[in-house]
Amino acid sequence: MYSTLLTSLENNTLIVTINRPDKLNALNAQVFTDLDAVADEIYANPEIKSAIITGAGAKAFVAGADISEFSSMNKEQAMAMAKRGQDVFFKIENSRKPIIAAVNGFALGGGCELAMACHFRVCSDNAKFGQPEVNLGLIPGYGGTQRLTQLIGKGKSMEFQMTAQTIDAAEALRLNLVNYVTAPDKLLETAKALLQTIHTKAPVAIGKIIECINVAIVSDSAYTNGKSGYDREIECFGECFETKDMREGAAAFMEKRKANFIGE
Repeated sequence: MYSTLLTSLENNTLIVTINRPDKLNALNAQVFTDLDAVADEIYANPEIKSAIITGAGAKAFVAGADISEFSSMNKEQAMAMAKRGQDVFFKIENSRKPIIAAVNGFALGGGCELAMACHFRVCSDNAKFGQPEVNLGLIPGYGGTQRLTQLIGKGKSMEFQMTAQTIDAAEALRLNLVNYVTAPDKLLETAKALLQTIHTKAPVAIGKIIECINVAIVSDSAYTNGKSGYDREIECFGECFETKDMREGAAAFMEKRKANFIGE
């Protein structure tokens, strides 16, 4: 179905593997086309409750953009490419179903940006993160200047991007760039276990948590419709009261039993 991705559905989690190991899973135009399509599948397929994005092979999650596509580009083409990448990553970020990045090996440039577009990140202890675009006379173009700053703060983001330094998994954990560090052979297992826990919660409420947290870190009034995160939280809190899941959750609590959420 996808020329650059492998997908498998396990216990309602779609595992998406970027499959260009000979190119260290570098992002090219076709990868973006496939990621866009798989995001639509995640949105639309009711059998999918969550997703994991990872890379084929032990060396790389995604080692960056495919630089071979850059040589003939002019300004307008480069801006269109950045806009395309940002649009795809926004679709991942704004999914109402949780998407975890399982980072194995190098997550550099566009790979780091893809990982940051996911709702959170688990990495193996051999993972390496970096935004080395300045070494090419460039800056991150797929949201890296924004999301890295949101995750690790202004000062460290400035240093990280200006020096083009690469950091290891332990430093990424210390900076809150990742949530967990595991042994390579435990990476997918850890991500799957986290998602299985999330699957036991109310799906509509999970989606609204994602929405409200995203609003909290975005200042663009076009994205937030002029509302603050607090405003949207009030609305989403009220909207939860119209769901069957809220009634089921409250009843289960009062009856001292496990809730059976149906996502409505």
